[in-house]
Amino acid sequence: MHTGIWKSRVQGRCRVGRLDLDGDGQGDLAGHGGEQRAVYVYQIESYRYWQEQLKRNDFVYGQFGENFTVEGLADDAVCIGDRYQIGSAAYGITQPRVTCYRVGIRMNEPRMAALLTGSGRPAFYFRVLQEGEVGAGDEIVKVGEVEEPMTVAAINALLYSPNHAPDRLERALRIEALSPGWRSSFEALLQSQATGARSGNAGLAPAAAAHPAAPGFRPLAVTAIEGAV
Repeated sequence: MHTGIWKSRVQGRCRVGRLDLDGDGQGDLAGHGGEQRAVYVYQIESYRYWQEQLKRNDFVYGQFGENFTVEGLADDAVCIGDRYQIGSAAYGITQPRVTCYRVGIRMNEPRMAALLTGSGRPAFYFRVLQEGEVGAGDEIVKVGEVEEPMTVAAINALLYSPNHAPDRLERALRIEALSPGWRSSFEALLQSQATGARSGNAGLAPAAAAHPAAPGFRPLAVTAIEGAV
């Protein structure tokens, strides 16, 4: 498995770029990283919650794969589109985290992805609005917010809960800062309601394969190797 979920604590200042922090990276760029998910933020309060829930005391900073471990900024208090200054860089909240199986491997807890999803504690991603430098201990200063705010917790629940109120979906879609991935999921949910499609999360349904293949394996052979000249 190729992954960037094992994080090491940075000493001193760190450069914050449009796509990530210096020295950081993602192993699976299809599901992680990119401009909308440049910086993952996790709260120290959630560390304490999981220490109690899992009866563990072996956590280290970065245990959940986050870039910033912060105090405060609770999911039910911060909103999609909120903007912050930390160090000399500026950030905007784009979406909650969508947890994958890698966090279970990092935590040595196979249930972890399901536990995180069910807990209502996803934390969130920052988009980098202004590149700069950041360091541990920098003050987090709120510098802006959207006109029609919805908290990270509310957006997360809107996707994962069984009830997808159309007015709430429409309200979420009016938030310009919402990431394209989550926007597509909410649009799919609205479309499924409008057409009377099956209930459930249409935005998370797997796409049909363009060229379906028979299951199983069959032997293949390399017939040629091409290279640039």
